[in-house]
Amino acid sequence: MQKQNPQFLVGIDLGTTHTVVAYAHADPTASEIRIFDIEQLVSPGEVAARPLLPSVRYHPAEGELSEADLAFLPTEDKAVIGEAARVLGAKTQGRFVTSAKSWLSHPSIDHTADVLPWGSSDDISKVSPLEASASYLAHIRSVWRHKFPDAPLEDQDIVITVPASFDEGARSLTIEAAKLAGLMQVKLLEEPQAVCYDWLRRHDGRIKQELADVRLLLVCDVGGGTTDLTLIKVEPAEPEPKLTRIGVGDHLMLGGDNIDLALAHLAEQRIIGGGKRLSAADMSQLIEQCRIVKEKLLADEAPEQLGVTLLGGGSKLIGGTRSAMLTRDEVRSIALDGFFPLSGLNDLPDRKRSGVVEFGLPYAAEPAVSKHIAAFLKLHNQAALDALNGEGAVPDALLLNGGVFRSRPLTQRILDLIASWRGGAPKQLENKHPELSVALGAVSYAQARRNKQVRIGGGAARSYFLIVDTERGEQKGVCILPRGSEEGHEVVLQDRQFALRLGQPVRFHLASTTGDTEYKPGELAVINDERFHSLPPLAVALSGDERSLETKQAKPSTSEVTVRLAVMQTEVGTLKIQCVSVQDSSKRWDVEFQIRKKAGAGVQAELPAQFDRAVELVQAVFGSKSKQINPKAVKSLRADLEKLLGSRADWETPLLRGLFGALLDGIKYRKRSENHERVWLSLTGFCLRPGFGYPLDDWRVEQLWKIYDQSIQYVNEAQIWSEWWTLWRRVAGGFDAAKQEKIFDDIAKYLSPASARQPAVAKQLKTRAYDDIVRLAAVLERLSVDKKIQLGEWLLKRLQSPGESEQTWWAVGRIGARIPFHGSSHNIVPPAMASVWLKQVMRVDWKKTPQAGFAATLIARMSGDRSRDIDDALRFEIIEQLKAAKAPTSWIAMVETLKELDEKEEKQIFGEALPPGLKLIG
Repeated sequence: MQKQNPQFLVGIDLGTTHTVVAYAHADPTASEIRIFDIEQLVSPGEVAARPLLPSVRYHPAEGELSEADLAFLPTEDKAVIGEAARVLGAKTQGRFVTSAKSWLSHPSIDHTADVLPWGSSDDISKVSPLEASASYLAHIRSVWRHKFPDAPLEDQDIVITVPASFDEGARSLTIEAAKLAGLMQVKLLEEPQAVCYDWLRRHDGRIKQELADVRLLLVCDVGGGTTDLTLIKVEPAEPEPKLTRIGVGDHLMLGGDNIDLALAHLAEQRIIGGGKRLSAADMSQLIEQCRIVKEKLLADEAPEQLGVTLLGGGSKLIGGTRSAMLTRDEVRSIALDGFFPLSGLNDLPDRKRSGVVEFGLPYAAEPAVSKHIAAFLKLHNQAALDALNGEGAVPDALLLNGGVFRSRPLTQRILDLIASWRGGAPKQLENKHPELSVALGAVSYAQARRNKQVRIGGGAARSYFLIVDTERGEQKGVCILPRGSEEGHEVVLQDRQFALRLGQPVRFHLASTTGDTEYKPGELAVINDERFHSLPPLAVALSGDERSLETKQAKPSTSEVTVRLAVMQTEVGTLKIQCVSVQDSSKRWDVEFQIRKKAGAGVQAELPAQFDRAVELVQAVFGSKSKQINPKAVKSLRADLEKLLGSRADWETPLLRGLFGALLDGIKYRKRSENHERVWLSLTGFCLRPGFGYPLDDWRVEQLWKIYDQSIQYVNEAQIWSEWWTLWRRVAGGFDAAKQEKIFDDIAKYLSPASARQPAVAKQLKTRAYDDIVRLAAVLERLSVDKKIQLGEWLLKRLQSPGESEQTWWAVGRIGARIPFHGSSHNIVPPAMASVWLKQVMRVDWKKTPQAGFAATLIARMSGDRSRDIDDALRFEIIEQLKAAKAPTSWIAMVETLKELDEKEEKQIFGEALPPGLKLIG
């Protein structure tokens, strides 16, 4: 919705490296666009206005900066933002927040968790990626008010740019960051389109002549964190050519940051000289130093070499300085040949899983931007052929943007690359200020919208699909919004109806593709290759008293409602999906992205023909008439189900979740007898394991959690206690941190060696199934680091006594693991403590106690993230001891290299087999 009477049109380029703001008067007769110089600390105590606000934060130590130093700090948390943050971050360890935008698009992190600066020590204040992004916008809002006190930023017409490759989750998070900063109404625009709008504005009146020989334009935007690719078809028309965006690239975490990292690795080797590698905090400081040197050595008239200096910290400041030299030739060689090689059009990226996850970010496995451009052109080959009238498929024009193209050698290399593919030089559309053009173009777009002269068509960049059915090896989806659908145009799936039960949330599993294939609304497609990408899940909760969005009148409750889906690309720039009642089209429910939780890709499949009969067996035991059933039928329920459905080891996830529904319906009858309680707990946990990874699992575990405080009925039965703890272990991955903390607090007295010796606790332990308590504690991955350390110390102390269960070794491995099974990567036991634990584990004979060797494997497992991994010397010792103990080669591989788990290894870590067909992400 357009704001009423804004005074200004504002464009904000919320970049990985810099944030830039441009603006123009909203008066239609005013056309001048200006860059908003952003006031910021440029050094302690010195405030100046700059056209670029570095998208970084520095978290000073208590007393590090005086009140005079902090003369200009609009942030409530007293973090330094902007140029001064860069200056301080290059000199200090572990207090520098960078690349928040990359973290915002990270698929395997909690975007609201305080994890940045990544790898910093516990005594340093941290911030979430969402809050970091919001803080840059809040800073801009604050300084804007100083200059325009009568025109607050939140009242202006604002366009924020995002990579064209951002998925719906990252776009929604950007909107949320803006709201946290007090900007409640913004529009989103793809950055390559913004660059193009800026070019169109600068060439107004000459566009027809400039594009006379152009049919296909490639916009290549290589920023600090991403490579963003867009194809624009150019067709002759009057009074000026018609431009249509026909393709965008998939999200590619590859940019200037990667070059900085490569240079930092080179400098590190020179600094340490074969010694111990740098800490994560040291490496962060070194990367910032390398960024500065890179920009100078890639510039025109660059010196032959420059030094990078790594300062010591604390008491090591004096005499702790370490330096290395980087030459102009080697920097240019790494940037040109490593990231922009003259590869062939058929040289495509290596699709293996990335081994580069430095500082927790999953960078692209293939560093060659050239190969990713080739893959992008191959994906859009047909559209390119059509645009060029069959005369090849390589663009004939190039528009470059992003900080890396301030370097003339890199600009020339990309021109040479495209020329080698098409047999002639492409036309380069001039862009003298690549660091400013996105913000300027965002304002140009806002002007075009207000004047109803939008110049670039194309609509939705992706085709979206609802996963409706899965057969073995073939996943299908129905197209709910085709690529190219125009902004604001609603697509209603008239031929697809859904029966939704009121009172329960319903989750939709969606996928998207940017490929050329044309789909029609409602068309069924096979979704089984890497062109399709899973989106964050969508959920809607329908209740009987829902109100019509138009009439706001309460509707009578019913058990079910029949709906169609209505989908459109909004003016804001996000996907909007609604359930529309078939009986009353004015009654609608919004379907919203669940952006706060990582979701596994659940596999849906048809239920077996015997499913209804299986439900009847469950209902006979756990139904209203179950008092009348033969007690033997309770004991034999599991065996009876296996006779009907086959071995339960082969029950696939849809069947398991279907049976869980029947068990949940019978929850109030679970305590009718000892056997009722034992069987119900066993089957329920088995059917819901691992508590996440399948649509609606979050709702299921929430319903199950309601019985936690009720505990069990037959408290003197050890087997029932065993099933009770096993139930919660199996589904713990679906619990948030608060629930896991509650479980830990309840079982801590049994685990602490001191409290377990108390007479009352020792008596309880005789029937409370201690081994199962230990296994449950081990899977509580969302515990605070302090509690994990406490738990690990307790168990290691217990292991010094004879008679401790071998399961305890498995538990120690899970608690100290470098790569969590379901938790967030930021919440692990620090490497220093893990190393102490490993020294103790290494004192055990792994031939006699292989479980200890497996514990060491999990604690030493390579993550690729410097802030999580143990040091190389200790890793070598672990590998040698595993080899001496003749441990499985798969264990050794986990410690030696970044390795994706196979089914057997997942079973070892989880503690039992996962449901067939359920593949967890992360």
